[in-house]
Amino acid sequence: MSSFLRSIKKEFGYYKNLGEKSFAQLSDEALFWTTNAESNSIAIIVNHLHGNMLSRWTDFMTADGEKEWRDRDGEFENQIKTRDELITKWDAGWTCLFDALEKLNKEDLEEIIYIRNMGHTVTEAIHRQLAHYAYHVGQIVALAKQIQKDEWESLSIAKGKSKGYNKELFSIAKRIEHFTDNYK
Repeated sequence: MSSFLRSIKKEFGYYKNLGEKSFAQLSDEALFWTTNAESNSIAIIVNHLHGNMLSRWTDFMTADGEKEWRDRDGEFENQIKTRDELITKWDAGWTCLFDALEKLNKEDLEEIIYIRNMGHTVTEAIHRQLAHYAYHVGQIVALAKQIQKDEWESLSIAKGKSKGYNKELFSIAKRIEHFTDNYK
């Protein structure tokens, strides 16, 4: 497996993990909270990600990434009703993505695939989706932080803690972190 594919799996896994750590801090009701009628809840964002991931990554190399069966507009309606349903859709989307990435090899990266009839190299398509998912996971984190207010537990280096964090990291030997199957 190429270093690019290892790296990209690690990055996707990072964003999956951020979303899950955000869900874990919220009550069931908070997953459905919106700031106003025009905004999306975390559940709606998850529903959209699920639809996008299934569409983009099913038959990734042979079929257009915008499947005829996808109902993108419906993804922004309140379809998810419970935490369990949210987690099931979240996991199904990510599983579809990781299964597709697992089948790729270095030679596939320059192949042309299509999304909405527009050609992309596989590498370009992967970057496109990584950016899209990071954008929406950022929304999930921001909503969760807004909902939790002072109860929010930082998912990165907390404010005012950078010096201590860096001191700890620089006190240990240099290392290289490789991708593992811990993304699931």
